Amino acid sequence: MKNLVIVESPSKSKTIEKYLGKDFEVVSSKGHIRDLATRGKDGLGVDFDNDFAATYVISKDKRDTVKDLKTKVKTADHVYLATDPDREGEAISWHLADELGLEIGIENRVVFNEITKDAVLKAFDNPRTLDMDLVKSQETRRILDRIIGFKLSKLLQSKIRSKSAGRVQSVALKLVVDREREIEAFIPEEYWHVKAFFDNNGIEIETQADKFKGKKLKLTNEEEAMTVVDAVQGDFVISKLEKKDRKKTSKLPFITSTLQQEASTRLNFQAKKTMRVAQKLYEGITIGAETEGLITYMRTDSTRLSDSFVGQTKAYIKENYGKEYVGFYRAGKKTDNTQDAHEAIRPTNINRTPESVKDNLTPDEYKLYRFIYYRALASLMASAVYDSVSVVFTQNDYDFSGSGQTLKFDGYLKVYTYEDSTDKLIGALDETKPYKAQKIDPTQHFTQPPARYTEARLIKELEENGIGRPSTYSMIMDTIVARGYVSFGAVSETSKTKVFKPSDQGFLTNDALQDHFSNIINVNYTAEMESRLDMIADGEVDNIESLRNFVELFYPLLEAADKNMEKLPPDFVGEACPDCGGELVYRTGRFGKFIACNTFPKCRYNRPLEENKKEEPELTGEMCPECDHELVKRKNRYGTYFTGCSNFPKCRYIKKEVKEKDETKG
Repeated sequence: MKNLVIVESPSKSKTIEKYLGKDFEVVSSKGHIRDLATRGKDGLGVDFDNDFAATYVISKDKRDTVKDLKTKVKTADHVYLATDPDREGEAISWHLADELGLEIGIENRVVFNEITKDAVLKAFDNPRTLDMDLVKSQETRRILDRIIGFKLSKLLQSKIRSKSAGRVQSVALKLVVDREREIEAFIPEEYWHVKAFFDNNGIEIETQADKFKGKKLKLTNEEEAMTVVDAVQGDFVISKLEKKDRKKTSKLPFITSTLQQEASTRLNFQAKKTMRVAQKLYEGITIGAETEGLITYMRTDSTRLSDSFVGQTKAYIKENYGKEYVGFYRAGKKTDNTQDAHEAIRPTNINRTPESVKDNLTPDEYKLYRFIYYRALASLMASAVYDSVSVVFTQNDYDFSGSGQTLKFDGYLKVYTYEDSTDKLIGALDETKPYKAQKIDPTQHFTQPPARYTEARLIKELEENGIGRPSTYSMIMDTIVARGYVSFGAVSETSKTKVFKPSDQGFLTNDALQDHFSNIINVNYTAEMESRLDMIADGEVDNIESLRNFVELFYPLLEAADKNMEKLPPDFVGEACPDCGGELVYRTGRFGKFIACNTFPKCRYNRPLEENKKEEPELTGEMCPECDHELVKRKNRYGTYFTGCSNFPKCRYIKKEVKEKDETKG
């Protein structure tokens, strides 16, 4: 008997084939095999008069793949569809079934959340039918994105020379632009703090004036601050001293969005890099003679953990750290847009410690696996406990508050080193004796504008507002940067923190969309649409009705915008066309700005801008240690040089440059 299994990624084919044995052949579709056609009404590939029936075509780069799959299907006794366990994966399975002529409705869909032998074999023991509600949800999203993307992009290109618009990307751009305008409109306000420092047997206690006669103290200028300073030159008494245990509970295991946010903050990984490394850890690492996935599926918004993992991990904690370190399982709150089909991102085997597999991982893989491993482990450990002390020193009705803490029981902090657990000592205090401040320090401050979005902050904002899906966040951010709507760079020359800042074209694009499409390019409508897509996936809402409602709202807005949106005048170069004598203008294409004749398409003269000419790679004469092609020196998009393989993108080797030691420094 011959069984054919189709997965998405070629990198996991051999691993799964090894698990299943000689009666199974595992091949890859290499992702989506089809997309909406660009024919029909407005080139959308959608028949509006026939319940939005979609016309699909095989993607050009997948024609050979589909041809090979059809050949293999003909000789197979059974065909299993084992694409990824999410909405996109379900759609890919349906496209494969439809294109390869497989029967719809039979139990040939196999789903697993981790690539381990036990999980894969269990999944093949329990195949199911295709979930057509999930497929409808994905198709609805694709049709919405096609309509908005094609129609709005065409409009913006013709009117204001912007490259594109999108259902989610344009809302992300709006968030960045709105934040920049808040910053521009911000007026700083002066305020003052008054701090008092006390010596307690060699331990300095820092306090701050926060109340006067029991009411919150607000100091807005130097005069008010000095009034406080003058009033507290004598002895203070302790008016309040409170000691108590304070528990600090571990965070829940990672979901896609929190992994992207915290890897950005803690590991300095961009979202795209985090997902790429996580994908590798999920698909499998070769350890000795075995290849196995180290983490569960990394596209998830559920914090749930399986009963078996919870049981195994609690036993591991008890054995390795003691029973007092065993905590409780917390599932976390399920939000309206949570899809609970998956588990949280966790290690597939708690006994496979990061240290035990370090030699099999790249430095980035090790960093991310360690982060995921200890986050999941810590989530099932006991809370840390602090001896917490809060004290109030009072003089002339002014209260100065301070606090300290000492770690009493480390709990989960024993393993989770990504949080600060530093003690802040106060020492033993005598409530009966007076205390004199060693120093009273008034300091001037000004309120700060809201911070620009980092990747982590923007991801959090998108997630909290229910915009897009965690798996799409990195692509959304890449798109608005690639379109030239925002820049993503360091806050300052000395800072490693990178933030998004809108360009002039970004402001122009956002304003045009808000002037004419504010009903649909906004946070609430986009979040409602995401929620509706989830309800379609759950079989609660009709996909055709949802599309009809959208079209009835969108097309009148499009018609009005086409009529009323102001068109930018041509950007003239100030030269005559050498071919026809017309005027040359600056235009923007997919590869950036260029110069062309304003009589196009009558005259097709064009030339690149000097600044756009790409610097040719420089041969080094050194061979790549990974694929034996020659290494070349290239300039990256930030203007700095690096040495990499000439066989890119097939080989992604980059030579690690050794910085020369500055002899002038000691």
